[in-house]
Amino acid sequence: MSGDVDAANDPLALSVLRPEWSAKTPVTPGQRLFFLSSVLVFLAFAAWRPWAAATVFVGICTIFYLIVTLYKFALVRFSVAAQSEIHVTAEEAAALRAEDLPVYSIMVPMYKEADSLPHVVAAVAALDYPDDKKDVQLLLEEDDEETRRAAQATRLPPSVRITLVPHSFPRTKPKACNVGLAKARGEYLVIYDAEDRPEKDQLRKAVAAFRRVGPEVICLQCRLNFYNPNQNLLTRWFAAEYSAWFDLSLPGLCALGAVIPLGGTSNHFVTARLRELMGWDAYNVTEDCDLGVRIYRAGYASRMLNTTTWEEACGDLGYWIRQRTRWLKGYIQTYLVHMRRPLLLLRQLGPANFLHFQLLVGGIVFSFLINPIFWFLSLLWFFFRAQSLSSLFPGLVFASGALCLFGGNFGFVYVGMIACFRRGYYDLVKYALVAQLYWVLMSYSGWRAFVKFLADPFHWEKTRHGIWKSS
Repeated sequence: MSGDVDAANDPLALSVLRPEWSAKTPVTPGQRLFFLSSVLVFLAFAAWRPWAAATVFVGICTIFYLIVTLYKFALVRFSVAAQSEIHVTAEEAAALRAEDLPVYSIMVPMYKEADSLPHVVAAVAALDYPDDKKDVQLLLEEDDEETRRAAQATRLPPSVRITLVPHSFPRTKPKACNVGLAKARGEYLVIYDAEDRPEKDQLRKAVAAFRRVGPEVICLQCRLNFYNPNQNLLTRWFAAEYSAWFDLSLPGLCALGAVIPLGGTSNHFVTARLRELMGWDAYNVTEDCDLGVRIYRAGYASRMLNTTTWEEACGDLGYWIRQRTRWLKGYIQTYLVHMRRPLLLLRQLGPANFLHFQLLVGGIVFSFLINPIFWFLSLLWFFFRAQSLSSLFPGLVFASGALCLFGGNFGFVYVGMIACFRRGYYDLVKYALVAQLYWVLMSYSGWRAFVKFLADPFHWEKTRHGIWKSS
């Protein structure tokens, strides 16, 4: 069957030609056997020595918390290094002559985004780049009549064309992006979401950056942030989180030359290299993170670029939970895909990036899943002083746990405050002090993602945009 697949035009090519790199099979038989065996062994141990099993579990989790705490502090420390991102000045970008600029493909996947369509067309038109060298595709689903009618009713610039995505399984953004990739004409390519507002010189900065770096750098990740951070308490927390991730953590990874889990928008690619990687995995609902890992496995690299794309922070709790569930479900998919052959992953990424992958992809999900357990144990101790709990935290485990509880939590709050301050969100600094409630929402979404992964791994829970306008 793989011999009949057109790698350049089939949006599902990766799942057919490189199935070991696709989430089409959520869990392999070997992984299923490993997980079931591990659970059975632990349950047998717990039945035989329940307190000993609980102590081992608590000890492992506490060591994990300590490592993650130190790791996040290290990323923040490295984020201030000179090599934390590629810095292109506005003057350098403006100095590029129009005749020297290459054709730049811009893809905007949209589904049920009729209200956003005029705004994204305006945002793309406002980019400081020659119109005759913009290759813009609005990727519209074949059965999305409302958005298609809005596109037909809008006077589109000559550089903008509509590309229809066939109504077929899976119904995901990465499949739509693969359809657009096959038709892209530019030397470079960028993805924007329907609500995005990129800085006007972003394409010029990306061209200058690509010309400055070596051929191994095939992707530039821009910083992301929000134009509605003060809509409500949820968007304030969301903006603090994004500021910490894109302004501190990812630049820290860039300074270390580490694998970068890409964001879902404003990724700039060398088009030929992206085609070489067969684009995105159509079955992965956090396709950006997965592609970021595959870039490094193939021997290439990503870097951060000093430009921001402004997005809409989801201010509706229900939609926020659906969005976060999808992200974390995709992290589970990505982790399981790349851990199918751990020794091969270790050889391809190298020891340092292998550890980065464990902490960034697997570790994020694991922490959200175990957090409620330790919150519950903490509440039992503080309210009931259950002496039996002390046996779960012997010696070094207790010291490490206390460090994580007080120092770690303070540190995470402090990082959020610093991120808001550096971004200029001075009025949001105080909200980072009560971000613990936001962590509860993330852990709830983590468990929801775990259940959704088992029940419906490929379902794309869509985020509704435009809510902030009516709030």
